[in-house]
Amino acid sequence: MSEEHGMISPFEPNQIKHRDGEKIISYGTSSYGYDIRCAREFKIFTNINSTIVDPKNFDPRNFVEVEDDYCIIPPNSFALARTVEYFRIPRNVLTVCLGKSTYARCGIIVNVTPFEPEWEGYVTLEFSNTTPLPAKIYANEGVAQVLFFESDEDCDVSYKDRNGKYMGQTGVTLPKA
Repeated sequence: MSEEHGMISPFEPNQIKHRDGEKIISYGTSSYGYDIRCAREFKIFTNINSTIVDPKNFDPRNFVEVEDDYCIIPPNSFALARTVEYFRIPRNVLTVCLGKSTYARCGIIVNVTPFEPEWEGYVTLEFSNTTPLPAKIYANEGVAQVLFFESDEDCDVSYKDRNGKYMGQTGVTLPKA
């Protein structure tokens, strides 16, 4: 389905567990889903400016930007990243994204919203470090799994039809009111 509709780019038809002879956190096609990767762009939450976290008026000074092969999330904090993969969801498909168990077992929770019918873009991911210790996230390795649900018919109103505010996002995207 993905190749037929150009849903995921770049698309990996296999599950990749090694790179250059090194074991990595797997990504690519899994049994009933697709394991996505995060890119090297991270925004790490900080309270150095003592601003208020307001989803209607979000202050970008709440983040420190990092571009690297990994991200260290401070204890009891979080970071945002974007996927390596660009998604184009067909009108009759809805997805749900779940964190990989490798990270969950380390106290790192991945939270993203569903990808609605006819949404497209890079996915902004949130990694919450629930532990009292710093936590490490690896770029270009698996971080979450996307499950796809195909309907027998197209939805009446798609994300594109509603002019959804996160349509076509290209980088790590902060909250929009």
